[in-house]
Amino acid sequence: MPSPPARAAALEPDSLPASAPTASAPPQALAKPPPKSAPQKAMEKLGLRRDIDLALHLPLRYEDETRITPISALRDGDSAQAEGVVSACEVQVRARRQLIVHVNDDGDELILRFLHFYPSQQKALAVGNRVRVRGEVRGGFFGLEMVHPACKVVTEATPLAAALTPVYPTSAQLPQLYLRKAVAAGLKRADLRELLPLDVLPAGMMSLRDALTFLHQPAPSVGMETLEDHSHPAWQRLKFDELLAQQLSQLQAKRERELQRAPKLVVDRDGLQDRLLAVLPFGLTEAQRRVGEEIAADLQRPIPMHRLLQGDVGSGKTVVAALAAAIAINAGWQCALMAPTELLAEQHLRKLVGWLAPLGITVAWLTGSRKGKARKEMLAQVASGEAALVVGTHAVIQDQVQFARLGLAIIDEQHRFGVQQRLALREKLAAQQHDGAPLEPHTLMMSATPIPRTLAMTLFADLDVSTIDELPPGRTPVVTKLFADGKREQVIARIRDEVSQGRQVYWVCPLIEESETLDLQNATATHQHLCDALPGQMVGLLHGRMPSAEKAAVMALFEGGQIGVLVSTTVIEVGVDVPNASLMVIEHAERFGLSQLHQLRGRVGRGAVASVCVLLYSAPLSPTGKARLKAMLETTDGFEIARRDLEIRGPGEFLGARQSGAPLLRFADLALDEALVHLARQAAERLLDRHPQTALAHVARWLGTRSDYLKA
Repeated sequence: MPSPPARAAALEPDSLPASAPTASAPPQALAKPPPKSAPQKAMEKLGLRRDIDLALHLPLRYEDETRITPISALRDGDSAQAEGVVSACEVQVRARRQLIVHVNDDGDELILRFLHFYPSQQKALAVGNRVRVRGEVRGGFFGLEMVHPACKVVTEATPLAAALTPVYPTSAQLPQLYLRKAVAAGLKRADLRELLPLDVLPAGMMSLRDALTFLHQPAPSVGMETLEDHSHPAWQRLKFDELLAQQLSQLQAKRERELQRAPKLVVDRDGLQDRLLAVLPFGLTEAQRRVGEEIAADLQRPIPMHRLLQGDVGSGKTVVAALAAAIAINAGWQCALMAPTELLAEQHLRKLVGWLAPLGITVAWLTGSRKGKARKEMLAQVASGEAALVVGTHAVIQDQVQFARLGLAIIDEQHRFGVQQRLALREKLAAQQHDGAPLEPHTLMMSATPIPRTLAMTLFADLDVSTIDELPPGRTPVVTKLFADGKREQVIARIRDEVSQGRQVYWVCPLIEESETLDLQNATATHQHLCDALPGQMVGLLHGRMPSAEKAAVMALFEGGQIGVLVSTTVIEVGVDVPNASLMVIEHAERFGLSQLHQLRGRVGRGAVASVCVLLYSAPLSPTGKARLKAMLETTDGFEIARRDLEIRGPGEFLGARQSGAPLLRFADLALDEALVHLARQAAERLLDRHPQTALAHVARWLGTRSDYLKA
C-alpha cells in the first residue's frame, strides 16, 4: 500500500497554504503564502511541523466524557460529568461579581460558580437550557458546586463521547479543541507503516498504528492507571520504538567515528609518561592505573578516541588527564585542556604546571581575561607548537587560536559545554590530513558527576566510559548535617570553633545580590553579616561577576590560609582544592540540584581533618527538596547520588547541551524502563547490521535532525 504524501505543515486541510505556482509563472505572479494564524505559529513552536510529529504528540492525561453521573451520586472531591436543566442564572455582587448557575436533575441541584465570565456564557446558561458540565465537585455552604466547569448546551439526544477525551500539552495560543482536530488529522495522514521486521520487533508488541490510535482515543473500559503510569502495552511499544531510535543514532555515531582518522600516539617506555609517574608526590590508585591503561590503548589506535572519564569528587581525574597529555606530547603532538570556568581552569593549570614544567614542558594559559602582549605571546607559542599543553576556558576554541599539531583534546565538566563548543575544539586539527583523509584529535571528556548505569547505556552509549571507582587514601568521610534557617547562629558558633583551631570554612549562597522575586539569603549580605559576627577574622567574598584578577587574589588568600571564611556563590563548585577547609555551609540547600550539592560537599574532606557539610534550609520544603536533602543525609556515594538525581529530576542534568534543548527521550523513563533499554540495544545492532536502510528510516521518523547532537 503506497504511503500518503508528505505534508510540509501538519494542519487542518482548510488551513493549508495553496499549491505552489508552476515554475513557468512569472515572478510577479508568485503569490505570497497567507500569514500564519496564532495557533499555527504555536504549533510550530511546539515542534508540530510534520504529520508524524502530531501523531507522536501524546496526551498528558484524559477526561472521561463517556458517562453521566447523576447529581444525586456526586460526592465532594469527585471529578465527574453531570447533566441537567438550568433552573436559575444570575450575577451576584459580593466581594466580586460572580455568575451563579443552578442546574437541576430530577430534583437534585448542582451549583456552578464562575468568577470570570462573558455575556455569551451567561446567554448559553439561560434558564431552561439543558447543559452538560464537567469539573471537580466541591462541598459548598449551599450544597455541591463546581467552580469554572467545562460546559456545553445539549439536548436529551446529544450522544456521549465514545472514547476518553485526550488533554494534550499545549500553550496559551493553542486551544485544546484546535489541537485535538489537528492531531486527529495528522494521525490519519501520517505514514505509520510498520518499519521494523519480525527479527527485530520483540514478540507480542502492538503495531505502531494500533498503539498510537489507542493512546489518542482509548476506550473508557481501559484502566486509567495503566494509561497514566505508561504501563499499557501501547505505551510499551512507543517507548521501545523511541529507545530503539536513540540506540540506533548512538550506534551510527560510534560507527561513523570508527571511519575517521586520528594521530597514533604511541606510548614509549621510559617516555614522558613514565618520567611523570616517577616525579609525582603520590602513587596512583588501582582505579587510576586501570583507566590510564584504557586511555593509553585508545590513543595508540588510528581512530579518534571518544572516551568519558567519570569519577566521584576527589577521585583523581586530573592526574589521569595529565598522564594522557604526557603520551600525546611525548609523541610530538599538542594537548588542549578546556574547563568551563576560569577558576577551574586555573586550578588545573597550577597542578599541571607543577607536574609537567619540571619535565621541560611549556604550558600556555588562555582565558578571556588574558589580553594584550601576554595573549599574543601565548597565541604564538600555540601556533608554533612551542606550547605543548594549552589550558584555558572557552578562549581555547576562538578563531585566533591556531594549533600546530593538536593530538588530544581534554574537556573537563563536559556537560557544561554546548555541542558547537565541543565540535569547535575537535575541528582545530581539521587542516591536517593523513593519507588524504582529515585528522581528528582524540577526545577525553571528564565529569565529576557519575552517570547512572541506565543513562550510560542510553544517552552516552556512543562513548567509551572509564570509571574511577576508588578514592585516594587519606580522604576523610564528610559528615552531613541538616539545620533549619532559624538555627543560623548555632552554625556561626561552629564556624568560630573551626577558625579558632586554624581551620577554614566555605559558606555558599545561591545569589549574588538581593532579588525582588526570590527571598534568599544573598552572598553580599551574608559576607557582611559574617564580618560583623567574626571580628578579627578575615572573611572573603567570591562570585562570578568579580574581575578575574580580584577572584584570583581572593582564592590565593584563601589557599594561603589568610582568609578563614570564604563566602561564595557556586563558582567554587568544582576544582577548588584546599585541604585545610573542614566546614562547608550551603545556604538554601533545598534550592540546589542534588548533583550540585554533592559537588559542593566535595570541597571539604580533602585533608586528614574530619569535615562537616551543613545544609541550611527554609521551610516549608517541597517534596523534591525533601528528597534531595534526604539523599544527601543518607549517602556520600556519588553513584548513588547520581541514581537518585536521575529519579528526582530526570536525565537533563547529566546531559548538558548534548540535547541542546531537544529531548531525545520523551516517553521512556530511564529509572523504570531498563528492561526495554536492553531490548532496544540488542535490536539496534540487528537492525543496523541486517536492515541499514530501515534503520535510517526509523531514526528519521523519531528523531529527525536531533540525532546530530550526538556527534559531539
